[in-house]
Amino acid sequence: MALNSFFTYFGGKSHASRYYPPPAHDTIVEPFAGGAGYSVRYFRRRVILVEKNPRVAALWRYLIGVSARELLRLPDIPPDGVDAMKVCDDARTLIGFNCGSVDGHQRPAKRITSWGKQEPHCSWGPTLRARLAAQVEKIRHWKVIQGDYSDAPDIEATWFIDPPYEAEGKVYACSSADIDFRALAKFCRSRRGQVMVCENAGARWLPFKPFRSLPTTAAKRFRGASVEVIWTNA
Repeated sequence: MALNSFFTYFGGKSHASRYYPPPAHDTIVEPFAGGAGYSVRYFRRRVILVEKNPRVAALWRYLIGVSARELLRLPDIPPDGVDAMKVCDDARTLIGFNCGSVDGHQRPAKRITSWGKQEPHCSWGPTLRARLAAQVEKIRHWKVIQGDYSDAPDIEATWFIDPPYEAEGKVYACSSADIDFRALAKFCRSRRGQVMVCENAGARWLPFKPFRSLPTTAAKRFRGASVEVIWTNA
Protein backbone atom coordinates (compact mmCIF):
# COMPACT_ATOMS: atom_id res chain seq x y z
CA MET A 1 0.00 0.00 0.00
CA ALA A 2 1.39 3.42 -0.97
CA LEU A 3 1.82 6.25 1.49
CA ASN A 4 0.24 9.65 0.99
CA SER A 5 2.53 12.43 -0.17
CA PHE A 6 4.48 14.12 2.62
CA PHE A 7 4.14 17.51 0.95
CA THR A 8 2.79 18.88 -2.31
CA TYR A 9 5.44 19.92 -4.80
CA PHE A 10 4.82 21.58 -8.16
CA GLY A 11 5.21 19.01 -10.94
CA GLY A 12 5.37 16.14 -8.45
CA LYS A 13 4.31 12.62 -9.34
CA SER A 14 2.42 11.67 -6.18
CA HIS A 15 -0.82 11.10 -8.12
CA ALA A 16 0.73 9.94 -11.41
CA SER A 17 3.22 7.49 -9.86
CA ARG A 18 0.75 4.61 -10.17
CA TYR A 19 0.95 4.81 -13.96
CA TYR A 20 4.72 4.38 -14.22
CA PRO A 21 6.32 0.91 -14.36
CA PRO A 22 6.91 -0.59 -10.90
CA PRO A 23 10.51 -0.82 -9.68
CA ALA A 24 12.47 -3.81 -10.92
CA HIS A 25 15.21 -3.37 -8.31
CA ASP A 26 15.39 -3.24 -4.55
CA THR A 27 16.89 0.27 -4.70
CA ILE A 28 15.20 3.37 -6.12
CA VAL A 29 17.20 6.49 -6.94
CA GLU A 30 15.49 9.83 -7.64
CA PRO A 31 18.17 12.31 -8.81
CA PHE A 32 15.60 15.16 -8.81
CA ALA A 33 13.76 14.29 -5.63
CA GLY A 34 11.24 17.10 -5.14
CA GLY A 35 8.26 15.49 -3.43
CA ALA A 36 9.58 11.99 -4.30
CA GLY A 37 6.17 10.80 -5.46
CA TYR A 38 7.48 7.60 -7.05
CA SER A 39 9.51 6.59 -4.00
CA VAL A 40 6.59 7.36 -1.67
CA ARG A 41 4.53 4.81 -3.58
CA TYR A 42 7.25 2.16 -3.19
CA PHE A 43 8.52 3.35 0.19
CA ARG A 44 9.58 -0.11 1.40
CA ARG A 45 12.42 -0.24 -1.14
CA ARG A 46 15.83 1.18 -0.37
CA VAL A 47 15.41 4.81 -1.45
CA ILE A 48 18.12 7.34 -2.31
CA LEU A 49 16.96 10.89 -2.93
CA VAL A 50 19.20 13.51 -4.52
CA GLU A 51 17.98 17.09 -4.22
CA LYS A 52 19.77 20.26 -5.30
CA ASN A 53 17.46 22.67 -3.46
CA PRO A 54 18.98 22.84 0.06
CA ARG A 55 15.64 23.65 1.65
CA VAL A 56 13.92 20.62 0.14
CA ALA A 57 16.87 18.34 0.95
CA ALA A 58 16.80 19.55 4.57
CA LEU A 59 13.06 18.89 4.69
CA TRP A 60 13.57 15.27 3.66
CA ARG A 61 16.30 14.82 6.28
CA TYR A 62 13.89 16.27 8.84
CA LEU A 63 11.08 13.89 7.83
CA ILE A 64 13.37 10.87 7.94
CA GLY A 65 14.53 11.75 11.45
CA VAL A 66 11.60 13.46 13.16
CA SER A 67 9.49 11.51 15.66
CA ALA A 68 5.76 11.05 15.28
CA ARG A 69 5.29 12.67 18.68
CA GLU A 70 7.21 15.76 17.61
CA LEU A 71 5.10 16.13 14.47
CA LEU A 72 1.89 15.85 16.47
CA ARG A 73 3.08 18.68 18.74
CA LEU A 74 3.48 21.12 15.85
CA PRO A 75 0.86 23.89 16.07
CA ASP A 76 -1.75 25.10 13.64
CA ILE A 77 -0.93 28.14 11.50
CA PRO A 78 -1.70 31.39 13.36
CA PRO A 79 -3.45 34.39 11.74
CA ASP A 80 -0.07 36.04 11.09
CA GLY A 81 1.00 33.12 8.89
CA VAL A 82 3.69 30.48 8.81
CA ASP A 83 6.57 32.91 9.41
CA ALA A 84 5.12 33.77 12.82
CA MET A 85 5.23 30.15 14.01
CA LYS A 86 7.70 29.28 16.77
CA VAL A 87 8.99 26.10 15.16
CA CYS A 88 12.29 25.03 13.61
CA ASP A 89 13.09 26.02 10.03
CA ASP A 90 12.48 22.53 8.66
CA ALA A 91 9.06 22.30 10.33
CA ARG A 92 8.22 25.72 8.88
CA THR A 93 9.17 24.43 5.42
CA LEU A 94 7.00 21.35 5.90
CA ILE A 95 4.02 23.43 6.96
CA GLY A 96 4.56 25.92 4.12
CA PHE A 97 4.51 23.13 1.53
CA ASN A 98 1.28 21.83 3.08
CA CYS A 99 -0.79 25.01 2.86
CA GLY A 100 -3.16 23.45 0.34
CA SER A 101 -2.58 23.33 -3.41
CA VAL A 102 -4.20 21.21 -6.09
CA ASP A 103 -1.00 21.49 -8.19
CA GLY A 104 1.72 21.61 -5.56
CA HIS A 105 3.84 24.50 -4.41
CA GLN A 106 7.02 25.74 -6.07
CA ARG A 107 8.09 27.23 -2.75
CA PRO A 108 6.66 27.04 0.79
CA ALA A 109 3.57 29.21 1.17
CA LYS A 110 2.92 31.68 3.96
CA ARG A 111 -0.76 30.98 4.58
CA ILE A 112 -3.45 28.41 3.84
CA THR A 113 -4.65 28.89 0.27
CA SER A 114 -8.31 29.39 -0.63
CA TRP A 115 -8.36 25.83 -2.00
CA GLY A 116 -6.80 24.58 1.22
CA LYS A 117 -9.57 26.22 3.25
CA GLN A 118 -12.13 24.36 1.15
CA GLU A 119 -10.24 21.06 1.56
CA PRO A 120 -8.94 21.23 5.16
CA HIS A 121 -7.92 17.57 5.18
CA CYS A 122 -5.39 18.40 2.43
CA SER A 123 -3.79 21.35 4.23
CA TRP A 124 -1.97 21.83 7.51
CA GLY A 125 -4.14 20.92 10.46
CA PRO A 126 -5.01 17.98 12.76
CA THR A 127 -5.93 15.52 9.98
CA LEU A 128 -2.83 16.07 7.85
CA ARG A 129 -0.59 16.24 10.92
CA ALA A 130 -1.85 12.87 12.14
CA ARG A 131 -1.42 11.35 8.70
CA LEU A 132 2.21 12.46 8.47
CA ALA A 133 2.92 11.29 12.01
CA ALA A 134 1.65 7.82 11.08
CA GLN A 135 4.01 7.70 8.07
CA VAL A 136 7.40 9.04 9.20
CA GLU A 137 8.46 5.80 10.90
CA LYS A 138 8.16 4.06 7.54
CA ILE A 139 10.91 6.04 5.78
CA ARG A 140 13.69 5.76 8.38
CA HIS A 141 15.74 3.67 5.94
CA TRP A 142 15.72 6.37 3.23
CA LYS A 143 18.85 8.36 2.41
CA VAL A 144 19.10 11.96 1.19
CA ILE A 145 21.98 13.53 -0.74
CA GLN A 146 21.99 17.29 -1.11
CA GLY A 147 23.54 18.04 -4.46
CA ASP A 148 23.29 17.94 -8.22
CA TYR A 149 21.87 14.92 -10.02
CA SER A 150 25.43 13.95 -10.95
CA ASP A 151 26.15 13.39 -7.24
CA ALA A 152 23.91 10.31 -7.29
CA PRO A 153 25.78 7.05 -6.64
CA ASP A 154 26.65 5.09 -9.78
CA ILE A 155 24.79 1.90 -8.84
CA GLU A 156 22.44 -0.58 -10.43
CA ALA A 157 18.95 0.46 -9.37
CA THR A 158 15.56 1.64 -10.53
CA TRP A 159 16.20 5.22 -11.63
CA PHE A 160 13.19 7.53 -11.63
CA ILE A 161 14.46 10.72 -13.24
CA ASP A 162 11.97 13.59 -13.14
CA PRO A 163 13.89 16.83 -13.77
CA PRO A 164 12.40 20.30 -14.08
CA TYR A 165 11.00 20.08 -17.58
CA GLU A 166 13.09 21.82 -20.20
CA ALA A 167 10.35 24.24 -21.30
CA GLU A 168 8.10 24.57 -18.23
CA GLY A 169 10.65 24.02 -15.47
CA LYS A 170 12.03 27.54 -15.33
CA VAL A 171 9.68 28.40 -12.44
CA TYR A 172 11.54 26.26 -9.92
CA ALA A 173 14.04 27.66 -7.44
CA CYS A 174 16.51 25.29 -9.14
CA SER A 175 15.47 26.14 -12.67
CA SER A 176 15.64 24.05 -15.82
CA ALA A 177 17.48 27.03 -17.32
CA ASP A 178 20.49 25.92 -15.28
CA ILE A 179 20.46 22.34 -16.61
CA ASP A 180 22.65 21.18 -19.50
CA PHE A 181 20.15 18.77 -21.02
CA ARG A 182 22.71 17.24 -23.36
CA ALA A 183 24.78 16.27 -20.32
CA LEU A 184 21.65 15.06 -18.52
CA ALA A 185 20.76 12.85 -21.49
CA LYS A 186 24.21 11.28 -21.34
CA PHE A 187 23.78 10.72 -17.60
CA CYS A 188 20.40 9.03 -18.10
CA ARG A 189 21.71 6.72 -20.82
CA SER A 190 24.67 5.67 -18.65
CA ARG A 191 22.63 4.55 -15.64
CA ARG A 192 22.69 0.86 -14.79
CA GLY A 193 19.46 -0.96 -14.12
CA GLN A 194 15.92 0.23 -14.89
CA VAL A 195 15.71 3.84 -16.07
CA MET A 196 12.60 6.00 -16.47
CA VAL A 197 12.89 9.65 -17.52
CA CYS A 198 9.89 12.01 -17.38
CA GLU A 199 9.26 15.02 -19.61
CA ASN A 200 6.55 16.99 -21.33
CA ALA A 201 5.53 16.64 -24.97
CA GLY A 202 7.88 18.53 -27.25
CA ALA A 203 11.09 17.69 -25.42
CA ARG A 204 13.83 16.41 -27.73
CA TRP A 205 16.86 15.83 -25.51
CA LEU A 206 16.03 12.10 -25.42
CA PRO A 207 13.90 10.04 -27.84
CA PHE A 208 10.80 10.33 -25.67
CA LYS A 209 7.62 8.40 -26.38
CA PRO A 210 4.03 9.43 -25.53
CA PHE A 211 2.97 8.31 -22.08
CA ARG A 212 -0.22 9.87 -20.66
CA SER A 213 -2.25 13.06 -20.69
CA LEU A 214 -2.44 14.45 -17.18
CA PRO A 215 -4.64 17.58 -17.18
CA THR A 216 -4.02 19.86 -14.19
CA THR A 217 -4.68 23.48 -13.35
CA ALA A 218 -0.96 24.13 -13.55
CA ALA A 219 -0.73 22.58 -16.99
CA LYS A 220 -3.45 24.88 -18.30
CA ARG A 221 -1.07 27.78 -17.87
CA PHE A 222 0.97 26.29 -20.69
CA ARG A 223 -1.09 24.29 -23.18
CA GLY A 224 -4.34 23.11 -21.59
CA ALA A 225 -3.11 19.69 -20.51
CA SER A 226 0.11 18.10 -19.42
CA VAL A 227 0.94 15.57 -22.12
CA GLU A 228 3.57 13.47 -20.44
CA VAL A 229 6.25 11.61 -22.38
CA ILE A 230 8.73 9.03 -21.14
CA TRP A 231 12.08 7.55 -22.08
CA THR A 232 13.10 4.17 -20.72
CA ASN A 233 16.03 1.88 -21.37
CA ALA A 234 13.76 -1.16 -21.53
